[in-house]
Amino acid sequence: MLYKKEKSVILDETKKLTKMGIKSFQGKRDESQNKNEEQILVSDYMTTKLITFKAEDSLDHVISLLIKNKISGGPVVNDNNQLIGIISETDCIKHISESKYYNMPSDTNNTVGKYMVTDVDTIDKDMNIFDAAFKFISSHRRRFPVCDNGKLIGQLSQKDVLKAAIKVKGNTWK
Repeated sequence: MLYKKEKSVILDETKKLTKMGIKSFQGKRDESQNKNEEQILVSDYMTTKLITFKAEDSLDHVISLLIKNKISGGPVVNDNNQLIGIISETDCIKHISESKYYNMPSDTNNTVGKYMVTDVDTIDKDMNIFDAAFKFISSHRRRFPVCDNGKLIGQLSQKDVLKAAIKVKGNTWK
């Protein structure tokens, strides 16, 4: 809290500045405030070493890889590395509930192609990482494949966004 004398001095200085035609004085601006912050892009944080699946892979193979690698799903690609779907733990659980729960014999057609999701949302490698964060929130997805000219080049997870947020801690969120 300012004392009356200090308030009076500040008021006098403000009046002097106003008479000089200066209505507001903030002092010399810090040069760092005028810098254009570089955007933090999806491509800076996406995972590029992916475990991918083929449509003809068996679900038992997928389940084994999901457990072994401690992942919750992965992209499905064709021979040209083009994204054709996503297979997740949930998709595998659907298979288990439809067959093993009812003690039905294993179907030889229990392939990724039969259970994968084919309507896949992707994310652009040049998107700002915090715009990507908003896309995660609004879509309730756990991961987005990243494609370039139709080919899978990586994947962005919610954890990747958290890593980016930790790196920029203390800076602006631009």
